[in-house]
Amino acid sequence: MITGTGHVLILGGTTEAGQLARTLAPCPLLRVTTSLAGRVTQPRMPDGEIRVGGFGGPGPMAAWLSEHRVAAVIDATHPFAAAISANAAAAATAAGVPLVALRRPGWQPGPGDRWHPADSLEDAAARLPALGRRVFLTTGRLGLAAFAGLDALHFLVRSVEPPEPPLPRHTRLLLDRGPYTVEGERELLRTYAADVLVTKDSGGPATAAKLTAARELGLPVVVVRRPLPPPGVRTVPDVAGAVAELERLGCLSRGAADRCP
Repeated sequence: MITGTGHVLILGGTTEAGQLARTLAPCPLLRVTTSLAGRVTQPRMPDGEIRVGGFGGPGPMAAWLSEHRVAAVIDATHPFAAAISANAAAAATAAGVPLVALRRPGWQPGPGDRWHPADSLEDAAARLPALGRRVFLTTGRLGLAAFAGLDALHFLVRSVEPPEPPLPRHTRLLLDRGPYTVEGERELLRTYAADVLVTKDSGGPATAAKLTAARELGLPVVVVRRPLPPPGVRTVPDVAGAVAELERLGCLSRGAADRCP
């Protein structure tokens, strides 16, 4: 049995955050709290204690860490949640609490892929007119204003929650949540007659099927590069790595990483 001590705060919202909470919650003497931003109306609730809503910036978050005697913070937010990660890094430094970023590896192009890397949503939007006219846009509900001026293009926008305006003039909205299958993504691209895909480099298997489907159909894919973690933050690629870091910090018993699923 894995045993632990102290209080671990997980900044959640990802599959990995849920897996980590599920791994840590049964540990005797270890208090586990997952913080959710509250932007999704029906989130998948993790094991352990749950806190919903933002902290209000680095200062209030640092005060919360001290008040609740947090021994370590695991930033397992989405790879593109740059503002949250920056605030967490500043708060952890101010409170003197170690912080580790859990970041699943990004996707890598393979033979047959027609990827067009972009540095931002604005950069992705600028590339689209030369690549296609019917766009499958899968970058989430935020930041779609970058595409709002592309009146000559038609967009199928997929998002878990309704996106924030402004939106492109010609937009069809699809509310859905992964994981997805290659067969389903291939059929969706064909039914909509999409000729270009836009995605963020979120990594992970849950939404990777669209990349395989696009490759099979010979479609170009605009891939928005993910931001780098805040400077100086230790990063691990998976739940086992996060458990190993908690072991190193003294929050978990030795050998915990070897028993991590």
